[in-house]
Amino acid sequence: MRGESLGLRLSGARSAAVLGRPVAHSLSPLLHRSAYAELGLDWTYTAIDCGVAELPAVLAERADWAGFSCTMPLKRALLDVADEVRPVAAAVGAANTLLPAGGSASGGWAADNTDVAGIVAALAEHAVAPRSVTILGAGGTAQAALAALTVLGVDACSVLVRDPARADGVRAVAERLGVGLAFRPLAAEAPEFGADLVISTLPAGVADPLAARRWTPGQTVFDVVYSPWPTALAAAADAGGARVVSGALLLLHQAAAQVSLMTGQEAPVSAMRAALAAALPTTDL
Repeated sequence: MRGESLGLRLSGARSAAVLGRPVAHSLSPLLHRSAYAELGLDWTYTAIDCGVAELPAVLAERADWAGFSCTMPLKRALLDVADEVRPVAAAVGAANTLLPAGGSASGGWAADNTDVAGIVAALAEHAVAPRSVTILGAGGTAQAALAALTVLGVDACSVLVRDPARADGVRAVAERLGVGLAFRPLAAEAPEFGADLVISTLPAGVADPLAARRWTPGQTVFDVVYSPWPTALAAAADAGGARVVSGALLLLHQAAAQVSLMTGQEAPVSAMRAALAAALPTTDL
């Protein structure tokens, strides 16, 4: 039986879910259910609409669940409700995963962050090894991107932001990780767009005006948006000869890491990739 490489074998029906608001559009149920089917687990995975105020009650009512994937607006709130904050989540200052603390339902919840592993794995698929990096945006995903850069051996980068006053989270992460930052206004003419790797953590549509600038071979543009795809930014970068990495790869790999953490088994990435490719037929996976 596959999945016993971690020395754990789970049996019986269990439940997990993705929490967030809005959450109806989430592809996490598709990814996790495809993993359970491949692993032969009789588990359920649902989407639960949940804001910050409702989070403690939602968790209290599901104390015996296997875990939760969490999206906005909960990523920072998880650190406040968790009984344990694991090192990656503490470094990033945000979490996207809740697991039973101590491995049991009686120990409360542990907050973890698989976005970092997802970014690293997505870039690894394209053998990206940048010397210079520019991050667009300063939210929770930008914070995870900073942590991922340290795994790649990058100790300094530029951050282009619309509002520097809202970049305190990124500054705090950089200080904890020892990453040097240079903040610049988010503008299409910024010379920092010439970096080896440009990571856009901006919401869908916000980066569209940046598509007009010139992109070149040798560059990599990683747009964390995955729908609609290609984004204007991704299409322009591809037309200019740059390597393009889709946010769908981040979605895939962060979910695979969650599956491993929740089940104790090796995530069936190929089955999950096939399910995601069917749901996002225009995305290169």
